[in-house]
Amino acid sequence: MTDNNYIAINWNSIEDTIDKLTWEKLTEQFWLDTRIPLSNDLDDWRTLSPIERDMIGKVFGGLTLLDTLQSQDGVDAIRMDIRTQHEEAVLNNIQFMEAVHAKSYSSIFSTLNTKKEIEDIFQWTNSNEVLQYKAKRINDIYQNGSPLQKKASSVLLETFLFYSGFYAPLWYLGNNKLANVAEIIKLILRDESVHGTYIGYKFQLGYQELSEKEQEELKNWVYTTAYELYSNETKYTQMIYDTLGWSERVKVFIRYNANKALQNLGFDPLFPDTAEDVDPIVMNGISTGTSNHDFFSQVGNGYLLGQVEAMSDDDYDKWI
Repeated sequence: MTDNNYIAINWNSIEDTIDKLTWEKLTEQFWLDTRIPLSNDLDDWRTLSPIERDMIGKVFGGLTLLDTLQSQDGVDAIRMDIRTQHEEAVLNNIQFMEAVHAKSYSSIFSTLNTKKEIEDIFQWTNSNEVLQYKAKRINDIYQNGSPLQKKASSVLLETFLFYSGFYAPLWYLGNNKLANVAEIIKLILRDESVHGTYIGYKFQLGYQELSEKEQEELKNWVYTTAYELYSNETKYTQMIYDTLGWSERVKVFIRYNANKALQNLGFDPLFPDTAEDVDPIVMNGISTGTSNHDFFSQVGNGYLLGQVEAMSDDDYDKWI
């Protein structure tokens, strides 16, 4: 708004081409959980042990909490420091899809779990200290941090902290189980890839405008925060996966994704782990370009809007 006049957004006059390209990518990728035939996974679900079912419930409960944080607080915090009107439009899209992600887990619960089990999952989610620390730590930055700290925290959440939860459905997908549940996770992964890369790009624009001293201080803050969150994430991982003996493999996965988050921010890796160190079954599942079943034939031709080239973490390199 200038001189009390509202400024109409003009998509024919673009200040930053990345805004337009990201908008187009996100709208092409639009999807809804109601179009995924989750009930087809019930036979697989019945073959899982009680320990596995408990783990999956907690995994999706934790993911629901983090997506709720992003849709209710995360995007609002970042929106306060937009560079262009088009950036705000992109953030509006991101905020809506975060709400879709959060709702998707409830669709999974309503398909696979009893009412009592769902109540127990949400009670655990809303009271678990380690999980709550993760959400509260990020939200504290959203409420009190600098604009660039808020962007960095959003990238750490979306490209790093979600992935302890993503491990399980990707592993089951690689073992030919819960294919439709995993399809929702792959659709969420596709969105988060764009979100993390886009917000990381906006972070880098602001970072480049800082003095050398300010850059060094912010960089140290990002690494300290990332390691602090990783330390908590190891506790969370052990709490979720120790009973199945998966914890060490999941830790490799989250360290790899912590490095990807730092890459989105323009920084060097914090951990030595690379893609080659991650369970190949999970790495195959994390690819957003393929599906192990005919997804589009199941949801109908009207859903072909979602059939687009997958976003990769390197897509923005040529613009940075």
